Amino acid sequence: MKNLKTAFAMLLGSFILILGACKQAQKTEEPNEEPKERVKPPEQIISLEESKSLYDNYSKNRVELIQQFEMEQNQDEGFRPARFSSWDYATIKQYMAFIEQEAKDAKVDISSLRFYFGNYPNKERFPDGKKVVHPRQNSVFIVPTINVDGQNYGFYIGEDGEAKLIKDAVGANGIGNIEIKEQKAYASFAPSLMTAPPQNGGQSLTMNRSTSGPPPSSDY
Repeated sequence: MKNLKTAFAMLLGSFILILGACKQAQKTEEPNEEPKERVKPPEQIISLEESKSLYDNYSKNRVELIQQFEMEQNQDEGFRPARFSSWDYATIKQYMAFIEQEAKDAKVDISSLRFYFGNYPNKERFPDGKKVVHPRQNSVFIVPTINVDGQNYGFYIGEDGEAKLIKDAVGANGIGNIEIKEQKAYASFAPSLMTAPPQNGGQSLTMNRSTSGPPPSSDY
């Protein structure tokens, strides 16, 4: 009787081992998930040589003019023109998700992103009370656009939840309308950036307040 129990235990153990091996084999034989198709580089990707040329052209054709202008206006020998604007990657992803969400709610499709050049005011605070980190520095701000009758226009979300064209809110009689003082022609490449709240309590989709300044010496 004892030998029978021992034989049964050995047989049961062997069965469990065989069953486990079969399941492991089935798991191994299951087809793996198809690999995701690799993303092709956009046609607009440029070479390092071309990017270096663009950087050098800006140094030669713009930086000196900006420094001359700032010296005449503010007598600031320590002023260094900004050469870049940046946002951390997580903020860019959040911004893309936000504008896609708002566009979807408004039932419109974003057609492009425009990167406008701007210039920070020579003040300590923006109109909303936030600190101007880089007074007088050039900057960029991002505006999403929608296509209307074959033309792309920057837009924001109105108080009614619908997409509204920025040009209709900030035109000659809209927000940001100020008296234009006579300026020297060579300063025209650095327009003033006017910061204003969304028209009529709507939701702006324009992003700014980036990190900007002279580039790290390790880049270009």
